[in-house]
Amino acid sequence: MKKLLLSLLLCSAFLFQSYCGTNPGIPDNQYVKVKGTQFVLDGKPFYFVGTNFWYGCYIGSSGETGDRNRLIRELDRLQALGITHLRIMAGSQESYIKNSLKPAIEKSPGVYDQNLLDGVDYLLAEMGKRNMKAILFLNNYWEWSGGMAQYNAWAGDGKGADPEGEGGWSGFMTYSAKFYSNPKAVQLFKNFIADIITRKNKVSGCYYYEDPVIMAWQLANEPRPGTDEEGLGNAEHYYAWIDSTAGYIHSMDHNHLVTTGSEGLAGSLQSEEVFIKAHQSANIDFITFHLWVKNWGWFNANKIDQTYPSAEKKAVEYMNRHFAFARKLGKPITLDEFGMARDNELCVPGSASTARDKYFKKIFEIVYDSAAVGSPIAGSDFWAWGGEGRGWNADDKWLRGDPFVGDPPQEPQGLNSVFDADASTLEIIKFYSGKMQNLCK
Repeated sequence: MKKLLLSLLLCSAFLFQSYCGTNPGIPDNQYVKVKGTQFVLDGKPFYFVGTNFWYGCYIGSSGETGDRNRLIRELDRLQALGITHLRIMAGSQESYIKNSLKPAIEKSPGVYDQNLLDGVDYLLAEMGKRNMKAILFLNNYWEWSGGMAQYNAWAGDGKGADPEGEGGWSGFMTYSAKFYSNPKAVQLFKNFIADIITRKNKVSGCYYYEDPVIMAWQLANEPRPGTDEEGLGNAEHYYAWIDSTAGYIHSMDHNHLVTTGSEGLAGSLQSEEVFIKAHQSANIDFITFHLWVKNWGWFNANKIDQTYPSAEKKAVEYMNRHFAFARKLGKPITLDEFGMARDNELCVPGSASTARDKYFKKIFEIVYDSAAVGSPIAGSDFWAWGGEGRGWNADDKWLRGDPFVGDPPQEPQGLNSVFDADASTLEIIKFYSGKMQNLCK
């Protein structure tokens, strides 16, 4: 444990200090920067094992969803595992969609749930005490946090589409992708961006644009041009939106990196050209990809022996293709999301996770081995941290007021969550966290 903590300090290379509000300038070496195809922090390489902890501001809230004692316990657990990087939510919108998150950060255009914003403040301040870095995503292509579809609705773009209603997922995806070419919706989002980036943290005293805890802003969770069948018609609007929005963020914030939040080829109409064009903007500092072997039809947790070998092979190929894209673009890359259910998709903490453990070990191993020989891959955030949270309902659905476990509200609660009782998975995470930290020296 002593060696792990020392390694964490060496890699993080800074102790949290209350620079903000007391010091006119935060040293530039406190921010994660890009140097070629690698990240650097305080002159040293920055590598990480991290996790998705999107709901951190919800349990950090001073309102109805808040449980700050739990937040502190969860961050302590993550620190003990060697986690130095969290991907968190900074934007959710009150939505017409049935299965969307309630409450939301943005209740209506420019009107905010101040308790949840206080939750972001508290989360960032507590992360700073633990030498953690944050990626904050600001929007969502998907329905579960309002996102682009809700901005379209606020902009008066007809009756919003619900994936559970008429038109299904295809209709929803088409409606959500109209956002990029909707000037009013885009402006509403830019207004939100400005309010967040210029916010002053009530706990640390930092303006967000100067907070060294923040590593990067992410335009959205899994933005894509639309469906594979229709999305090409939106591609030029999609590229323009990425470039202009990232540039807008940089115009207000000269300290932090900006990236897309893309899934990779799976969110790029399965087109290398679309993915490359989306990330070649000078305003995009590094590239991202996600990896979902079940969602893409490669793996079935009820047929592990039959489907795991080919799923792992496809996953490895997918990773290597994206490493090659990063080299082509000359930018670092991060694996923002990957996950897998327990055996037979059981949501019970501590139940058998033979396939998931094998899969996590393989993914972490490839990231480490590739990073160790100079590949552009810098780290990974597994999906998702459930910690001490537990689903409350027999049907595994989420209802307002239930604990947060990592799975978004439209999915079975616990499906892809890593709980504090998942001992074998936690051992793997801790082992590879230590290995990645050793690369930071």
